[in-house]
Amino acid sequence: MKSYNLEEIRSKMEYYCSYQDRCYKEVEVKLKSFHLIPEAKEQIMIFLIENNYINEERFAKSFVRGKHNYKKWGKKRINIELKAREISSKNIELALQEIPKELYIQNFNELAEKHWNSITEKNSTKKNKKWVDFLLRKGYESHLIYDKLTELTQ
Repeated sequence: MKSYNLEEIRSKMEYYCSYQDRCYKEVEVKLKSFHLIPEAKEQIMIFLIENNYINEERFAKSFVRGKHNYKKWGKKRINIELKAREISSKNIELALQEIPKELYIQNFNELAEKHWNSITEKNSTKKNKKWVDFLLRKGYESHLIYDKLTELTQ
């Protein structure tokens, strides 16, 4: 295993944090791979925080925008994923406000209709279940899903 001095590790971590927003947990995991003593790890973390390489609020906001706009995740799934990354409830709440309500509903409707039309299942009960399960996995609220199901099956 190659060994690095503190400056090289700090430089690598600067790059790691600058090409994509990172949360504390991701940075800690990356730092563990260098097998540093706790004092050195702490020193690098402090440097990254003070120089704004790590910013939980910024990370949460870009995570929310990315996952909703590109992967079409719902708020419940995003919330769960951010909690798994140990993001504070306050930052999660702030970040979820990045999704305008109209856009959220528009993306939900487009995804729901596209998936509804793609299911080839002939049995209507099975089709409904497949469709509902898909949207629940995506993290959409059940009231939205069941209202849309009612609309689609009329």
